[in-house]
Amino acid sequence: MDQEERIALFLDYENLAISARDHLGGIPFELRPVADALAERGRVVVRRAYADWSYFDEDRRMLTRSHVELIDIPQRMGASRKNAADIKMVVDALEVAFERAYISTFVLCTGDSDFTPLVHKLRELNKRVIGVGVEKSTSALLPPACDEFLYYDRLEGVEIPPARTRPSRPVSPPEVVPEPQPAVETPMRDVDTLAALVAQTVAGLQRSSSGAVTASTLKRTLLRKDPTFNEADFGFRAFGELLRHLSGNNVVELTGSSAKGDPEVTLPEHGDREAAFALLRTVVFDLAGSDGSTALSGLKNQVRKVAPDFSEKKLGYRSFLQFCKAAATGGAVDLKWSADADDYLLTTNAQA
Repeated sequence: MDQEERIALFLDYENLAISARDHLGGIPFELRPVADALAERGRVVVRRAYADWSYFDEDRRMLTRSHVELIDIPQRMGASRKNAADIKMVVDALEVAFERAYISTFVLCTGDSDFTPLVHKLRELNKRVIGVGVEKSTSALLPPACDEFLYYDRLEGVEIPPARTRPSRPVSPPEVVPEPQPAVETPMRDVDTLAALVAQTVAGLQRSSSGAVTASTLKRTLLRKDPTFNEADFGFRAFGELLRHLSGNNVVELTGSSAKGDPEVTLPEHGDREAAFALLRTVVFDLAGSDGSTALSGLKNQVRKVAPDFSEKKLGYRSFLQFCKAAATGGAVDLKWSADADDYLLTTNAQA
C-alpha cells in the first residue's frame, strides 16, 4: 500500500453534467467510469463535487452512493454560481495540497480552462495532475497543462447513444451529424504513426539517460509529450499489449528487468536499422551523378520509391538527416556539406 498513489478527486460537477447532456446525446454523467479509471492509477482518498445541488437531485443520490462529499454552492441573487463553485474548488484543492502531503495525485474533473492556473500551481508543488473532461467541451488549453488527461467520452463504460433527429425542429438535419462524431475520428488509429512515436521516444530516452528505459518510464514520457495519449485509441487493451505488438514488428525489443511486469525497452541494434542503411546506400549509388554524389534534398522520396513503408522515425531518428548521419557513422555512406550545392552531398563506392 505504501507504493500506491494517493488521489484527491475534485469534480466541477455542473461543467461535467451539462457537457455530457449537450455533447454526448443527452446521457447523464456517471461517476463509475471515472472511478474505474482512477482505480487503475491509485487509491482515491478524497472525493468532492461542487455544484448547486438543487439542480442535480438525481445526480446527488448517485454521488452519495459513491461516497463523494457534496459541496453545495447555492445560487445567490446577483452572484455567479459558477464562479463561486470554481473558487471554492480551487481553494479546497490548494488547502489539501498544503495540508496533506501524502496525497500525490490530484484529479480535476472539468473542461474549463479557468482551472489551468490551479493545474500549474499543483505541479509546482510536485503533485501529479490528471484532468477529466468531455472532449467537445474541453478547452484546448487544459489538456497540455496536465500530466495526463482523460476524455470522459472515451472511458470504458461510457456508452454514447446514436444521434436522433428531432421531428419538431426543421433544422434537425444539421444536428444529425452528431457532435460526438469527431471524437470517433480524433483518436490516433495509425499504428505506423504510433510505432514512429514510440521508437523516437525510446531513442531520445536512451540518449538522455544512462539507465535502462523501462515500460513505465516510456509510458510516462509519452504522456508528457501528449497528456491525452491512450493505447486504447489504437485498439490495445493495455500498454504491455501495445509493446508486445511493436516488439513483434521489430520496432522495439523487450527484455526482463528487476521490476516484475516492467520490462526494459530498447531499439533493435541490427535488423531493420542495418537493412535501412543498406537501402540508403543502394539508392545513393544508383542516383549518383558524374561526380559520384547525390544531394540530400529529395533523397527521402527516392528511398520511398524503392521502399514505400520506409520511415526513419520507426528506427528512432527524429529526421532524415539524422538517419543519414547515423548511416555515415556506420560507414554505409559518406556525408558532407557542400557550400556550392548549398546542401549535404552523399557519396558511396562500390567496394564499401
